[in-house]
Amino acid sequence: DYELCEEWGRLYPIPREDLINLHREHLLHLLEKGDMEKALQLLQRIEDPGICLAISEQSLDQHPSLAASHFLADYLTAHFYVNLTTARRNEIQALYMGSKVLLTLPELSRVNYYHLSSRPLLMLEQLLMNMKVDWVAVAVQTLRHLLAGQEIGFTVEDIDNLLSKYAEKALNFPFALKEKRS
Repeated sequence: DYELCEEWGRLYPIPREDLINLHREHLLHLLEKGDMEKALQLLQRIEDPGICLAISEQSLDQHPSLAASHFLADYLTAHFYVNLTTARRNEIQALYMGSKVLLTLPELSRVNYYHLSSRPLLMLEQLLMNMKVDWVAVAVQTLRHLLAGQEIGFTVEDIDNLLSKYAEKALNFPFALKEKRS
């Protein structure tokens, strides 16, 4: 049905908003099916960069699945970096990094942290509080790799400070140890 509508749009003029809605729904449909290649082909077929940007941003704002969010954040960063405001750019890059970290977690546990996908530092803190040390190690490595040369509102130092804070709390004993007397 989407392809028929798209073909109809080539033959007859369609209002801009209706065209954006059509392509957005088609894109989300393809992404939810997991067909990233066809989704990319759809975006490449759209000749007007303004419409393509609007479709990608609106699709991302609808909070699709983890893989779809990751794809859209990556696409927006790669193709429309200069067209985005600094705040929006940071938001999209944080979502990209958060989704990348989520993809490193065991599949059944991702749902517990999905709501934090746009806030990677908070996700890291949640993992620390839940004592998921092995997951934290992988998440930190992923974030350090992704942060190389990036500026998105937090730095590697912020990650180190967070880890130091929780390491200090782990060693903090709320009572004094008493000496044994013979």
